Amino acid sequence: MNVLIVPEDFRKDQYILKPIAEAMLAAIGKPRANIRVCQDPLLGGIDQALNWERIEEILQRYKGMVNIFLLVVDRDGREGRRASLDSLEERAATCLPADRVFLSENAWQEVEVWILAGHDLPQDWAWREIRREPNPKEVYFDRLAAARGLVDEPGQGRKTLAREAAANYKRVRTLCPEDVAALEQRLSQRI
Repeated sequence: MNVLIVPEDFRKDQYILKPIAEAMLAAIGKPRANIRVCQDPLLGGIDQALNWERIEEILQRYKGMVNIFLLVVDRDGREGRRASLDSLEERAATCLPADRVFLSENAWQEVEVWILAGHDLPQDWAWREIRREPNPKEVYFDRLAAARGLVDEPGQGRKTLAREAAANYKRVRTLCPEDVAALEQRLSQRI
């Protein structure tokens, strides 16, 4: 099974999405899935990631090699983001062969929260506040990466911290039911 993760910008998100997706697929019985992060073309942000023409370009380029496409973007506090993703899924279903799947998810609020979910955090950080924070990357994630001395590594701490979070995948899924658990359930139903 070949899986292509399509992030809104792979340059940092790749370090988070690949290990979390590997853990997710292992949890649903696909531990040997071949997972890649789409780097060509580079989607330079949310506007391009939600643009049907850009998504269609990726689907056309990779549909002969990929079984499952996973578009993962940040929600960024936008209530209507799910509706935009649903529209992309509907359009993708009309242009992909029946044996190919396109699913999308919006991280609640940012994919860096998935990392935070897999770690023991400082006692003065309340999980409900992290989930409500519109800018958790800047308010929480950057502080965790700095405290661990990881800001100079690839992805500014995302590489190490995401691998560690993926090792605690059950906890990530439990703490992130609106996004991680929802995507896992949808994937499980489609595989």
